[in-house]
Amino acid sequence: MLTIAGVSKNFGGRTLFSEASLQVNREERIGLVGPNGAGKTTLFSLILQHQVPDSGEITLQRGISLGYLPQESAPVHDETVLDLATAISTEVATLQKQLKHGHDLHAEHSADFYHAQARFDELGGYQLQAKAKSILAGLSFRERDFERPCRELSGGWVMRVHLARLLVQEPDLLMLDEPTNHLDLESLLWFQDYLKAYPGAVLMISHDREFLNQLVGSIVEIRQGELLRYRGNYDEYLVQRAAFEEQRLAAYKNQQREIAHLMEFVDRFRAKNTKAAQAQSKLKQIERMEKIEAPVSDEKKIKFQFPQPQRSGLKVIELETICHAYGENVVYSGIDFEAERGQRIVLVGPNGAGKSTLLKLLAGVLPIQSGVRTLGHNVRLGYFAQYRADTLDPERTVLEEGLDTPQRITEQFVRTVLGSFLFRGDDVFKRVKVLSGGEKSRLALVKLLLDPPNLLLMDEPTTHLDIPSIDALVGALGQFEGTFIFISHDVYFIRAMANHVLHVNAGKLTHYKGDYQYYLDKTSAGSAREGLTASGGGQRAQNFAPVEKPAVRNKEQKRLEAEQRQARSRERREQQQRVKKLEWEIQELETEQARLTAELEKPATYEQPGRALQINRELTATMDRLAVATADWEAAASKIVESEAS
Repeated sequence: MLTIAGVSKNFGGRTLFSEASLQVNREERIGLVGPNGAGKTTLFSLILQHQVPDSGEITLQRGISLGYLPQESAPVHDETVLDLATAISTEVATLQKQLKHGHDLHAEHSADFYHAQARFDELGGYQLQAKAKSILAGLSFRERDFERPCRELSGGWVMRVHLARLLVQEPDLLMLDEPTNHLDLESLLWFQDYLKAYPGAVLMISHDREFLNQLVGSIVEIRQGELLRYRGNYDEYLVQRAAFEEQRLAAYKNQQREIAHLMEFVDRFRAKNTKAAQAQSKLKQIERMEKIEAPVSDEKKIKFQFPQPQRSGLKVIELETICHAYGENVVYSGIDFEAERGQRIVLVGPNGAGKSTLLKLLAGVLPIQSGVRTLGHNVRLGYFAQYRADTLDPERTVLEEGLDTPQRITEQFVRTVLGSFLFRGDDVFKRVKVLSGGEKSRLALVKLLLDPPNLLLMDEPTTHLDIPSIDALVGALGQFEGTFIFISHDVYFIRAMANHVLHVNAGKLTHYKGDYQYYLDKTSAGSAREGLTASGGGQRAQNFAPVEKPAVRNKEQKRLEAEQRQARSRERREQQQRVKKLEWEIQELETEQARLTAELEKPATYEQPGRALQINRELTATMDRLAVATADWEAAASKIVESEAS
């Protein structure tokens, strides 16, 4: 449905793409990855025809519709949330305005109103509203929000409305640029499940590894001007890329050895009359070689030795019989909590359970209404959100803010750290007052790391970070010798950081004295991400979750369960065989597709009358068969997953 063939694009004197090619078929799920500045958003602009390639072609099959969600929100006007969510085309949006204007003027019986109403109904406008309301509810909008003007919403909520509009529109190719940045955890889980059943193709840019692992069937990496495709999810891509890099490095070294050997002959004999011709021949042999570029990792692992905070006492912070309410809404009634030096505690639980409230109570941002909050000996506390809001000087540059620390560090070190958190080149000379919210968040993160407290409280620290920056943050906090309490929906970050889990729900705290996998095992959560919103648990802090006793089962129940297991096992084996057969078929079709595409690129093909037309027909038929086989493979693979889950 989408073909990118030999595309090159230079931007600001830098080559972003050099003869890059990619094929996107119906119903495919593709993750586009690469460091910031690699060209991901530029590639989207080229596909959308907002920019033109320097050479090469980007073609869409006739009749294919595109839908695009940018990182930053588009402007909104007087339309309501529901109006914008259902404005899937210019005509629908215009008709909505006409109908609303007619209602306001009480002109429901006019000919213009009847005509607009009939056309709106013909376009399925009234069915769109029902669909939009369902999608908006999944994205955490309440029914009373539907008639709210969009201009009253924050940027993040406006982005959710635009996302809802795209899902209502249901384009053949859905292009998403960081779609999870503005979603809370429960709406993210809803969106993830919705995309699994989405009927069109999805091409997405995301720095959320878990999101990519759950959804995509292949990863396309932008590297050194190429579009490199790997089959599988993000974790599988990492394994394949490591093997590919190893092979590429070996091939590069072999070629360099061969060139050195040939040059040794040239240098030795080029001055001798009897060998000059041979030496010249060797030089031409080197020139004719298709040179293998030296592999360069775009995502270098940057390691820093960060300053360490002063050591605190063993007991870092304690809450005793804490009560807190927002008006009549009681969040906590007599809870106890204690954290010790070196603990890294992640707070989990459903939305609205009180995780952020607990973090703010610990930080001292919310006043204690009842009970006692006690900081331990020599404790210095830092709260991420408070740090960002209160300490950044709007008139300073990014570099000046980074250098404003009591620690003895060099400018080069500060610039290196800033670079790993996406402040590169001249970005360090921007003034704080012109930074976006995400940029201020990253700068606050850098300041915390350059002068860390020994009790660090953070709410969603990985938002607005790309994957290399998240790795840099994990590396920095891996060295941190203080106490770390945080909220996050980034499963990779949680697994890397947490050595304790605190489940928050219904005003109760349940402490799991182990890492995130230990918590998942104890609670039997359906998935790593669903474990973050699970409502299970419920004992007081410092206690383990209760273990349910198995129900007594009679012999008949056991026999029926055994038969069901055998039936599932049979079905799973059949599906596994089908998956293998389909994988072989897909591989054959992809090989045939590549062969036909290559033949179309040869000038000689067009010298034979009718040959190009014939190849195009064969290519179209092959692509259609590939789309069917891929859809069958996804269905069979999904059945295996469902079978294993049950």
